[in-house]
Amino acid sequence: MTAMIDDEMMNEMMNDRILGGLISNDRNKNDKDRFTTTELAALRSDLLQGGMIDSYEAAELLQVFLMGRGYGVSPKDALDAAGRVEMAGCALPVLQYELEHLAMVM
Repeated sequence: MTAMIDDEMMNEMMNDRILGGLISNDRNKNDKDRFTTTELAALRSDLLQGGMIDSYEAAELLQVFLMGRGYGVSPKDALDAAGRVEMAGCALPVLQYELEHLAMVM
């Protein structure tokens, strides 16, 4: 049990270190951040409510989220990103990172 906790803590620390600072609050949005924390939290909630049982459905939700904001997205890349978001437990920094790399300006 302790080993599992240590592994989980190590993964969180690595994610924080790798992706630290990617989430900004709504008032402090810089040019690189395309999505507000509120938007990301709502998307995360939708993904978690669906249980992210099917990566294809999660990918479709990522596509709809991006297209609704005027971005294009590759279906294959969305599926890959959905898998990574799922593996990260739908952590907000990972979700934001993946969305920002998926979004293609139209």
